[in-house]
Amino acid sequence: MEFRVEIRLHIPFQIRSTAQRIDAPPPLRFWHLASLDAPTVAVVWSLAFAWAAHTLLAAWVPVLLALGTFAVYVGDRLLDARAALCSGNPGYLRDRHWFHWRHCRVLALLAAAAAAVAAVLSFALMPAAIRQCDSVLAAAALAYFSGVHAQRRQIVPRFVFASKELLVGILFASGCAAPTLSRMHFAANPRLWPLLAAFAFFAALAWLNCCAIERWESGDASHVSAPAVLLFILGLLLADAFTRSAPRIAVLLIAGAAAVLLLTFLDGFRTRLTPLALRTAADFVLLTPLALLTQNQGDCILSGFAEGRRFLMVASTSESWFRNLSTLVSHLAQ
Repeated sequence: MEFRVEIRLHIPFQIRSTAQRIDAPPPLRFWHLASLDAPTVAVVWSLAFAWAAHTLLAAWVPVLLALGTFAVYVGDRLLDARAALCSGNPGYLRDRHWFHWRHCRVLALLAAAAAAVAAVLSFALMPAAIRQCDSVLAAAALAYFSGVHAQRRQIVPRFVFASKELLVGILFASGCAAPTLSRMHFAANPRLWPLLAAFAFFAALAWLNCCAIERWESGDASHVSAPAVLLFILGLLLADAFTRSAPRIAVLLIAGAAAVLLLTFLDGFRTRLTPLALRTAADFVLLTPLALLTQNQGDCILSGFAEGRRFLMVASTSESWFRNLSTLVSHLAQ
């Protein structure tokens, strides 16, 4: 009798906990599965870097970046799927790998076409001096890409600071910042060092994104929250340091810190999302700099950050802390 009662109570709970997981909307699922997520993030980040540095990029630059990123990611996922299937280890494959393998012919043709168009744009429109600088970055990416696929990839069993995720973060952020950095005069440029600080922060953000995905998909215990909190605090401190000297850089750092905070929330709610929804959301939250590209949004973010900083300074020296909190809430409600 006790055994029958235990079965009736236990099985429905498992079914209910699985059924309550939230899945991503179909457009976002396709956005991730078709390798459109990384090109989108790359274009948004490159335009955000240019906006922060008061630099105007030519129209072909984000197109070139999107095409190149798409070709690299499609090739990476196809090679991952092929290596896992040939080695008899399909358990490593995720939804994105199966999608690419099922549609390998179409995606391979699209990736080849994207790479060809990117090459034509690079040689036809890119100045020779910039092409030489970007060729170094392309060579580093190719060396990493070849090294990763020279042997069968395995899931890293631990959360490390010096890993392939760190290399991916540096290469991805470098590709996004290179169009802006290559157009700046390095001598006596007051925006150079703040922009380099923003580049380092977004490289750390890309690393955190890769590490979080690696931990979530491997099923190991997550240790994302601790470095995420540290990175979030670092972003706010850098934004505060550049508020007067480089206000646009400060706003860019605030947008990056918001992405870090959203990744932390995803880590806390990861058991309530399907694996595909969690993976899609991990890239979707990286689009926070998109708010800077709309009219007047950057100024609103900076003014809100200044208001929050003034509130914290007053609250730390005042005895009526809760009164200040209620004043801020009423101000925001208006």
